Amino acid sequence: MIDEKTLRGFEGVETWVFDLDNTLYPARHDLWGQLDARMRDYVANFLGVTPEEAFVVQKDYYRRYGTSLRGLMIEHGLDPAPFLEHVHDVDLSNLDPSPRLAAAIEQLPGTKLVYTNGSEQHAKNVLGKLGLGGHFAAVHDIVAAEFHPKPTEEAYQRFLRAHGVEPKRAAMFEDLARNLEVPHRLGMATVLVVAPDERIEANESWEFEGREAAYVDHVTDDLAGFLEQLGLNS
Repeated sequence: MIDEKTLRGFEGVETWVFDLDNTLYPARHDLWGQLDARMRDYVANFLGVTPEEAFVVQKDYYRRYGTSLRGLMIEHGLDPAPFLEHVHDVDLSNLDPSPRLAAAIEQLPGTKLVYTNGSEQHAKNVLGKLGLGGHFAAVHDIVAAEFHPKPTEEAYQRFLRAHGVEPKRAAMFEDLARNLEVPHRLGMATVLVVAPDERIEANESWEFEGREAAYVDHVTDDLAGFLEQLGLNS
């Protein structure tokens, strides 16, 4: 159960913003593993390096620029369209519909949005497989962001303007703590979504940085349960 103090932190929220990958579905499905591998292969072919060398470049750019794509565009003039098409051509057969999550999102008052550093088509494919496609007013993807990725403030400001979001009346749900720093500073309620069966060794260690920071208002390993309590008490 969510305590009254937590519930009060969501009073007046009228826009609910959700990251996509590893947030609206559990990380155990390892869809990110497919994306990661396809990205590595694309980088290797594009730069003419080994997969091992490509992986190093890919992760370096991911950390420094917010996405590997952004780094490749800045450092090597990469055309983003074929990159996005290749990387997001993944097998979604392991994703199952999530009626409990769909019902929890549906009962939230106000507007629901997806904000992802991936592509809109990928988001729509995933949402459709999860049975969530009809529950969101819009998807804000990396193209809509003009390739300015989270966690930069410019990316969030573009998102807020594009959808007319008042940050002090909004909540942000993310699986990466660093992507919550700017939203918190702008006045959004922030929720870090973690996996209950998470294996730290399977991730980049820096991805866990900031989890204890003040800009993370709430942490949950049960997104549907968390939203159910908010909806019932809104």
